[in-house]
Amino acid sequence: MALPQLLILLVLVVTLLLFLSGRWRHDVVALIALLSSVGLGLVPPDQAFSGFSHPAVITVACILILSGALQRTGVVDLLAQRLLPTRSGPTVTIGALTALGALLSSFMNNVGALALLMPIALQLAQRQSLPPGKLLMPLSLGTMLGGMTTLIGTPSNLIVSGFRTQGDHHGFSMFDFSPVGVAVAAGGVLFITFVGWRIVPARERAGVDTFNTAAYLTEARIGSDARADGMSLREAQRHLDEIDAQIISMVRNDIRLFTAHPATRLRERDILLIEGDPKTLASAMDSLGLVFSEEEQRPASDSKKENDTALETESGHTETKITSSMTDQEKKEARKDNKKPERTAETNELELFELVILPASNLTGRTARGANIRSRYGVNLLAISRQGSRIRSRVRSTALRQGDVLLVQGPKDLIASFATSAGCAPLAARELRAPDRKKMLIASAIMLLAIGLTTFNVLPAAVSFSVGVLLIMITRVMPLRNVYGEVDWPVIVLLAALLPVAKAMEDTGAARLVATFLFDMIAQGNGMIALVVMMAATMLMTDVINNAATAAIMSPVAVGAANQLDANPDAFLMAVAIGASCAFLTPIGHQNNTLILGPGGFRFSDYWPLGLPLEILVISLSIPMLLIVWPL
Repeated sequence: MALPQLLILLVLVVTLLLFLSGRWRHDVVALIALLSSVGLGLVPPDQAFSGFSHPAVITVACILILSGALQRTGVVDLLAQRLLPTRSGPTVTIGALTALGALLSSFMNNVGALALLMPIALQLAQRQSLPPGKLLMPLSLGTMLGGMTTLIGTPSNLIVSGFRTQGDHHGFSMFDFSPVGVAVAAGGVLFITFVGWRIVPARERAGVDTFNTAAYLTEARIGSDARADGMSLREAQRHLDEIDAQIISMVRNDIRLFTAHPATRLRERDILLIEGDPKTLASAMDSLGLVFSEEEQRPASDSKKENDTALETESGHTETKITSSMTDQEKKEARKDNKKPERTAETNELELFELVILPASNLTGRTARGANIRSRYGVNLLAISRQGSRIRSRVRSTALRQGDVLLVQGPKDLIASFATSAGCAPLAARELRAPDRKKMLIASAIMLLAIGLTTFNVLPAAVSFSVGVLLIMITRVMPLRNVYGEVDWPVIVLLAALLPVAKAMEDTGAARLVATFLFDMIAQGNGMIALVVMMAATMLMTDVINNAATAAIMSPVAVGAANQLDANPDAFLMAVAIGASCAFLTPIGHQNNTLILGPGGFRFSDYWPLGLPLEILVISLSIPMLLIVWPL
């Protein structure tokens, strides 16, 4: 083994270990791998960031923007209303929901498809008297199955297509994935519909209307002229006993007192951590003069920095600062944005909602205090639920993660604004978008145009979808300020950083070396067995690391295996594409599985009872189809 081969394999092993550890986000790990490869001389410095100009990366970014346009204009909501049954048994309901998720994820970001259908799934679960996980897991797996049917269905397909262009071939076309992908997706959806949902572990989770009194913690501050001011802890607890709530601890002068004496006298600005039902707690808090704890004021230096771009009003709204450098149109938009909504009786009424944090949320890694949720958005963060369990640390100082469920209180319009701005999806049925039929038609037409240009080879995929994004911006289907916010930048950085590393694997001969060892030892020269090994190995890897990263790592190995066996490389690349879409066994392999972890009340081990037989089914269906469509 030559030194460059040893070094790139060492980089790969360390990268996989870092992915598994979860200590750093995927894009950070990918950058570590890239810069390490540059430092070791495996990737030329002038090619270190060539991945950012790769067509696959550009296409992924454009598709995320176009998907966002479909979401914001209400196209998906309309499809859900028209296609999902309202009065059917659980089998038909789950089948229709899973099929719709698969259909949507064929042409849009599958995380977006899940986020849009999740509230509907929870509503259907309540209607069918089923645990929410019985619908959420089929929906999550259905969106992953749908992603394998087209070129744009998932980033891993675009990565695989990109490796095909490194030879004398063009990349795969829009529907090259469809013959195998549709057959596998259809078989998977049917299996989930008639068998799969029944073997999903039944986990109950309290919803917005049925909170468990031991499920949430609330922070309450003693306000000025409060009745509780001067009370002892024992007296305050007696009031809360009436609603079956209890004081867990108190905070005074930013010091948390876990074992405060019951005779301790409360005073203004003390904070109580109370465990109880937020609905009944609100009236008791009012009677004691308690208010939901607000985040502290930011230092003036921090405010000054933010005022360069935005001004916060006393009501909690963020106003865009109008400067002389703006164009007339931008000033017009800014004034429109700064227009405060009229407060009616309905909008002033405080309501409770559960929101799940999406992967691209700007809350990930931040605390409620650091994000200024109360002062910026005008909503109260009452509690955080993580993987179905309660968090016992202070609410405002807990670092948030994707998949966390937030219990928030406030006027409905402000909660809607917060969910949209912060990147959260509602778990209670409510309207976040005001459908505009004209914009719906424009967004749909632009998406179809981009797909058509790619399908008929009028333009390459990256150019076709870039045209679509340009049309979205010109027609103002969604506000220009939101266009780039639809891009999941960590995924873009992940792809762009790993592509040069994967190319180094191929250039050094390490990919061919791994393929030779793997297939000489196991497949022993048999092409069909080698195909099964390739798909199974990809499935195993994608269950623990990002599917795009898996595709980038396994694609050069697939090409090396095909060359070693003197077989058709397209068959092996397709095996990688299918395997990378099958992260069915764990909640960490795919973002969709992470998102349903909390809302479904699942445990880490709840995924394999359905995921394992589904992966076996995928292999059983896809291998014969690959041999027919892409013969060795």
